[in-house]
Amino acid sequence: MNEGYLEILNSISSSKPTPGGGSVAALTLAHGHSLSVMVSRLTIKSDKWIDGQLVANNIISQSENNVSKCITLANKDSSAFDGVMAAYRLPKDEEGSNYRSIAIRKATIEAAEAPLETMKFSLEFMHTLRKLAKDCNANALTDLASAAELGLSACKMAEFNVRINIDHLSGDDIVSLQTASQNLLTECNQVMSDITKVYTNRLGW
Repeated sequence: MNEGYLEILNSISSSKPTPGGGSVAALTLAHGHSLSVMVSRLTIKSDKWIDGQLVANNIISQSENNVSKCITLANKDSSAFDGVMAAYRLPKDEEGSNYRSIAIRKATIEAAEAPLETMKFSLEFMHTLRKLAKDCNANALTDLASAAELGLSACKMAEFNVRINIDHLSGDDIVSLQTASQNLLTECNQVMSDITKVYTNRLGW
């Protein structure tokens, strides 16, 4: 751990509304990716785990891009919420004008779409872990399980942020966002269940 990590934690714990839960969801996913890379590196160290090495090598080769994307998602979430706050600071609509109302709605939807992207990326991650779980280094199975829990937590946290942003809005576009987030969370939970069955079986738990 270093000062850079502490700086991030201090930023999160400040009295400012951003970075908030949506950004932390993306950073949680970044931790999951990093842990999966560790499991993958341990898997390719020995031919004993040769059946898992194709998936492991793919994870390692994509590691930098995946972590970078998580950080981008974290920043995007913060920027989107800052956009909502900026919209609310606009002058109130005068009679015959709904410029502020439109701006608030647009910014709020964008603030919901940002964590939805994190949910999608979390699900992709969970699918990859399900493949890795079958043949990874058995000594790192609890690390893989931890990575999966991080992925699922990221998805759940992001869903909270999708929901709260569109809670008081209506329209077909809102229904679409609600349906998408619910489906993503349901699938993430199912993949987590699959992963749990694999690692508990391999560990004899």
